[in-house]
Amino acid sequence: MNLQNIINEIEKTDPEVYDRLSDRRKAMKEFTGFAGKVALVSLPFMFGSMFKKAYGQAAGSIVDILNFALTLEYLEAEFYTKGVAAGGLIASEDVAGFVSIRDHENAHVNFLKTAISGAGGTPVTKPTFDFTAGNGSMAGPYANVFSNYDTFLAVSQAFEDTGVRAYKGQAGNLISNKTVLTAALQIHSVEARHASHVRMVRRKRGAAVKPWITGNDTGGIPSIAPVYAGEENTTQAGVNIAAIGFGVSGTDASEAFDEPLTKEQVLAIVDPFIV
Repeated sequence: MNLQNIINEIEKTDPEVYDRLSDRRKAMKEFTGFAGKVALVSLPFMFGSMFKKAYGQAAGSIVDILNFALTLEYLEAEFYTKGVAAGGLIASEDVAGFVSIRDHENAHVNFLKTAISGAGGTPVTKPTFDFTAGNGSMAGPYANVFSNYDTFLAVSQAFEDTGVRAYKGQAGNLISNKTVLTAALQIHSVEARHASHVRMVRRKRGAAVKPWITGNDTGGIPSIAPVYAGEENTTQAGVNIAAIGFGVSGTDASEAFDEPLTKEQVLAIVDPFIV
């Protein structure tokens, strides 16, 4: 086995491979030094370790993340499909906007299902949802979600803000696959536009909300889960934004940065809506 030829072929396929690992000289020294000490049969394990270091997440991990995103998109797509179909629920001047959001969410579902299948995975089955947040056993705090427009808007805001933070929380786990990361970020920004639109509609109807998240203020949404936990944070990359002056208040500092949510935090938020 000619180790140099193997390395050269890898470099032809991915010229940035050394940037992912270390400089060329150090990488070559490590590879050749290791190869001189182990039996030929061990080399595949060595290259497996190298690829894991260079490219991060395995395909299975990527599929798991995409299925996590798909579950959230299922929830949003069905929510808006039912909301638009509920005659007289949405104010006439707002219907077109929510029809667009419904169509966006269904497009996200179709894209993610196709991407998962294309990656050799199996799209997760759509759960049964209870949008009253009663886990299907009883009417939850949103019992009138499809008969009261303000309740519908409140739940919509919770879903959209959670979606934005959920995609942000998974971005680092997708960094090994630029194509998937790019697609996820494209969905992320659209979810943020949805969130801002919903907040605008709520504000128009008298709710005390802004287009952005202020601290961990729920904006009048009944607290069934910590949708805004951590948003009061004012420290970014070790810098307390509120303490550096220039008239930036703690409120300004918290509003200027959205915080990510972990998968576990997201599941805790959406669990009451899944039967």
